[in-house]
Amino acid sequence: MQTYSVSRGSLMSRVFLGLFASLLFATIGVYAGQFVPPVLVSIAMFAEIIMIVVAMFLQRRRTIGYPFVFSFTFISGLTLYPTIAYYTQTYGSGLVLEALGVTAISFLVASIVASRSSMDFSFLGGFLFIGLIALILMGIVSFFVHFGTTGQLIYSFIGIAIFIGYILFDVNRLSKYGVAEQYVPWIVLSLYLDIINLFLFILQFFGVSSNSRR
Repeated sequence: MQTYSVSRGSLMSRVFLGLFASLLFATIGVYAGQFVPPVLVSIAMFAEIIMIVVAMFLQRRRTIGYPFVFSFTFISGLTLYPTIAYYTQTYGSGLVLEALGVTAISFLVASIVASRSSMDFSFLGGFLFIGLIALILMGIVSFFVHFGTTGQLIYSFIGIAIFIGYILFDVNRLSKYGVAEQYVPWIVLSLYLDIINLFLFILQFFGVSSNSRR
């Protein structure tokens, strides 16, 4: 795999600074989401999917930039609001904050392990991709077949494992091989998606666990 000469410290700092800014824009989006009519949230969800497809296309041409990333994360925040509002109203804000805390700790621990370990996690790429496809298929099936409490917990746990794996994979690859300057916004977007999906699966896991105790 090709490596790049940009210093590791400088590269990691730029990526994590961009990631922090992305999460800030997403937070603003979540706040703004409470003022957005449901029909516009649905449109935003569609726009979010289109932007992901566009990002994959632009990434190959090395033309994705921070304006695109921050626009996407803001829209992502808008679409997250209904989910966060649902869990807050159903289970209380404590559960949502707990999920946020576990997500933050999981990301921090996985990032430290990935960046400081002598192990190369590149081998995870293929397994994670297969797992992601399986996860998507399971999600589609769940619209038609009710999994039950155990099935939902297993589904959530698999999602958590996959996105922790993606954090390990992305941060480890960044730390060991670096990345060309023009790809930094794409890496920021990838890590943002890792974190948001991890948060959503942790939130789902906590919600299902809470239901099973009632």
